Amino acid sequence: MKLVFSRKGFDTTAGGVPSPIIDGVPVSLPIPTQDRSCTRFADRDLGELVSTLTRGRIDGAHLCHDDPMFADGLCWFGQCGAAQGHLARHGVGPGDHFLFFGLFADPETGERHHRIFAHMGVEACGSPEAVRRSRSWQEPPRPHPHAEGEWPANNAIWFGPGATARSAADGLRLTQPCGPLNRWRVPPWLKQRGLTYHDRPDRWIGRRSLDSARRGQEFVCDIGRAREPRLWLEGMIALIENRPAG
Repeated sequence: MKLVFSRKGFDTTAGGVPSPIIDGVPVSLPIPTQDRSCTRFADRDLGELVSTLTRGRIDGAHLCHDDPMFADGLCWFGQCGAAQGHLARHGVGPGDHFLFFGLFADPETGERHHRIFAHMGVEACGSPEAVRRSRSWQEPPRPHPHAEGEWPANNAIWFGPGATARSAADGLRLTQPCGPLNRWRVPPWLKQRGLTYHDRPDRWIGRRSLDSARRGQEFVCDIGRAREPRLWLEGMIALIENRPAG
């Protein structure tokens, strides 16, 4: 099994502000776009929120890149270009798992931090045309942006069961308490198994801390059949879905 930490949503570059945590629930804001989408922030009932957070710079009339998309316990996720090439080179495919993370702001202190906000188990992936022919495919609730307009030749849609976090559980927070932003708390096995974009030894501080890469969308760890990483992943999924582990 490959485990992918996948960076998504608003940040200081895309959107310009962190995504919020509202009533204890992280709300990952889809990034704004100029084209290849027919979904506006207002269509996601995010118009007022995004206008408030960006002080009117972005509002409900703006198009958004609605990806990853979640509905009825399923996830549709698109990727292309260098990031899709990275996934392909490392053999990510059906049977593997994504943990989506992004930049969020603490609702009380405003502290920016990275946290996991959703997950997806891969059942099918490929070009939009090919993945629609898979046995498990179900149509998304809205047109997926990676099926709209012109994309690079390796444009792909990933599909499978998934869910967004129902609470901002502390166990889903990656950034260590009091930061800095890219200093992550990680399980000891991650250093042992390795993580793409994090080959430099000086990125790993002790057994449980990582200076995470500032750039890059998809960080891949080959956990194979190892029991400890799989149990950790099961725990993360249980936290996301707000249910007991096991």
